Amino acid sequence: MKTFVINAQENTRVPFLRGILTRALLDAGLTFDDAFALATSVRNDLADMGEVSNDELRRRVLEKLRELGDDSVVKLYRSPSAGPARILVRGQSGNVSAFSRGRHERFLQASGIRDARAERITAMIYDQLLAHGVQSIDTDELGLLTWLCLAQEVGKKAARRYLVWSDFQREESPLLVLIGGAVGSGKSSIATEIAHRLEIVRTQSTDILREVMRMMVPERLLPVLHQSSFEAWRKLPARGGQAQNSDQLVAEGFRSQAELLSVPCEAVLQRAVRESVAIILEGVHVLPGLIRRLPADSNAVAVHVTLAVLRPDELKSRLRGRSRREPRRHVKRYLDNFNSIWQLQSYLLSEADREDAAIITNDERETTVYRVIAAINEELARRFDSDPAEVFEGAIRRLGKKALERHWQELVPRLTR
Repeated sequence: MKTFVINAQENTRVPFLRGILTRALLDAGLTFDDAFALATSVRNDLADMGEVSNDELRRRVLEKLRELGDDSVVKLYRSPSAGPARILVRGQSGNVSAFSRGRHERFLQASGIRDARAERITAMIYDQLLAHGVQSIDTDELGLLTWLCLAQEVGKKAARRYLVWSDFQREESPLLVLIGGAVGSGKSSIATEIAHRLEIVRTQSTDILREVMRMMVPERLLPVLHQSSFEAWRKLPARGGQAQNSDQLVAEGFRSQAELLSVPCEAVLQRAVRESVAIILEGVHVLPGLIRRLPADSNAVAVHVTLAVLRPDELKSRLRGRSRREPRRHVKRYLDNFNSIWQLQSYLLSEADREDAAIITNDERETTVYRVIAAINEELARRFDSDPAEVFEGAIRRLGKKALERHWQELVPRLTR
């Protein structure tokens, strides 16, 4: 049942949207994980309600915020105007928006800065801008200020990564992130987190592409398509007199299925290139060779990583956990076929190694996300020979070339208008 929010004062009736509430909670100071969890909890509470008043919705949210015990967040959510004065950020196209600490942190994270450090750098810059009464700032001025702050407070390597990411954002080159790995390696969850950090709207799973193909092509025509990736070998044509070991069978069955999926995968990537939009393609069928199918004259930046879980007991634990989160995925089938899943992972890692593609061990989510972003930044660094005077050209034109040599805090008073 869809829940609608009624605002009697404005005479409006709009659907409840978890994303909108999550954004409001982020603005109030919650972390993304806490904001998303609280918004999800509210959505679940409203699941059986056709309508809820705006006042009742706010009461429910405030009640849950009080349970978290952070009075400052409660105060900001109840009265956004009670927070610090807003700083307006002017984009190159002329659009104006309020300075968002969350978005600034995500931009830093996208350039490979760890979460805690990104939060600290953002807070330092924001506090300095407020302290000097800066009411508005251009995006290139904010970029220059951030680059200098990173160089002087963190180090040249961090500043360089930020500069390259800023340079890439000015271009119209689409970013294609390809995430492969065996069942249970964490592809979907890592893809979701990367999409949030890098603000990538489009994601595509090969599981969905395979399901569409299954609807279009009956099992009697392509039986290998209608099996799981680790069971596709069961539908291979019999080869009389040719004995094969289980590793070879699992690999051959998977290759047969992956070749079928390569067509829609290629179509997804080529459309992203044609429309110049970023996309994340994830799934067991996402092999490094897909990158070679892109047009030779494409300006896309394509990065492939293969996720791996290198301890059998850990992978089994993940498969059990996956079944609990998604009840329709029965754990018994995974565990009964664990040897095939393990053999398939070995094949995928061998292929990634042969193609010289990045292999990332997924032991801990935050570390894995950082490593994937690092792989993206490494590829960007090979493609972009960024110079701060060019990347922040507008700010340098207004502040002078000596701005590149100043301490970042010395620039802040010059930004007041």
